[in-house]
Amino acid sequence: MKILRTFVLGLLPLIALALGFQIGASYQSHELLSERERIEDLYALSGSGKTVETDPEKEVDLSILWGVWRLLERHYVTPDELKMDAMVYGAVGGLVAAVGDPYTVFMTPPDTKTFEDALSGTLEGIGAQLDLINGQVVVIAPLKSSPAEKAGLLPQDIVMKVNDKELDGMSLDDVVGMIRGPKGSTVTIAVERKGKPDLVTLTVTRDAIHIPSVESKTQQTPQGTFGIVILNQFGDESIAEMKKALAAFPKDVKGIVLDLRFNGGGYLDGATDLVSMFLKSGDVVTVQRRDVPPELHRVSGQTIFADTPLVVLINGGSASASEITAGALQDQKRATIIGTKSFGKGTVQEILDLPGGSTLRVTTAKWLTPAGHDISKKGITPDIIIDRSADEYRAGKDPQLEAAISVLSGKKVESEKPKTGTGVHR
Repeated sequence: MKILRTFVLGLLPLIALALGFQIGASYQSHELLSERERIEDLYALSGSGKTVETDPEKEVDLSILWGVWRLLERHYVTPDELKMDAMVYGAVGGLVAAVGDPYTVFMTPPDTKTFEDALSGTLEGIGAQLDLINGQVVVIAPLKSSPAEKAGLLPQDIVMKVNDKELDGMSLDDVVGMIRGPKGSTVTIAVERKGKPDLVTLTVTRDAIHIPSVESKTQQTPQGTFGIVILNQFGDESIAEMKKALAAFPKDVKGIVLDLRFNGGGYLDGATDLVSMFLKSGDVVTVQRRDVPPELHRVSGQTIFADTPLVVLINGGSASASEITAGALQDQKRATIIGTKSFGKGTVQEILDLPGGSTLRVTTAKWLTPAGHDISKKGITPDIIIDRSADEYRAGKDPQLEAAISVLSGKKVESEKPKTGTGVHR
């Protein structure tokens, strides 16, 4: 078993065709290597009936697990139908779920592959970001030009049924597993939508989904040229693509808009690299692990637009590495943050390989902004709060981007009260 990477797993805007993919930096701490050895001991001892020491003062008796296993083998009415691999995965999944941390997750081999595919930016499914909010599966946003968007799925829709099956008591992973599927197949989704008295039922044809990490353009105004760069995720090639996009902007741009809306996170070192493109010196984030001194991450000093006015757009779909980026630029007084409050994901995960191709995603640390803020469950509050309603989203209107260009043009923009019927803020 080996350690893969350390992630700042963000929002779990689970892409409803894959697992969530919000990630962070690479580490290989002695603490985790020690934990790896403990897990290997668990594998070695679990079949022997011995107890496994996890703490000098307490032991865990695993006899009940193996006792139930043997009882099923002896008494289940159709023993030939017992699926041993599924039983093992179910037992391990239940163990991890019992921790009670939504970001500590056991992933089967298919889940692991889907997770890795998400990072590469190519998937098959409907293309929608989902999250579990107050026990309900909520659409954060359909991806641009995705089957979900084309079928009419909207931000803040609450998923009530999938293929006529009600979702009461189901986990987010289970719902995502029902929604995702191969290209060309269809799935029927019934949603509760604000302003609609009855459920809205949509049939979505799954397709190959390509998630571009970076999109960029320039906007001409009487005040000059402004650069707009959208970072959709912190994937494997995102930072290289971001550098390329910024390098293509005219050097005399009057300002830059960094759009992190609906960016559920990515590699922690990617967030550090991104902040470094705009900040000459200073701290980015402090990572607090168990039983070791805090790790301070600073900018690299390799800036691209160190002094150009900068606005960062965030919303309730901005999480994890996106929040690290926004929080650092806000605390360092480098950028004006516009939009709505971010998701509030202040922990770090690592991915551990397990036998047979499965993996364990485990929370190993917390992180703080340069000013020492723990944003878990609180999110980052923008300097200027501008909402974007579901109707505006559907109509292609973007008051948040308009506010960003106004600020960069030197105009005074003030926060507004949330609109009624909004669909993209928390």
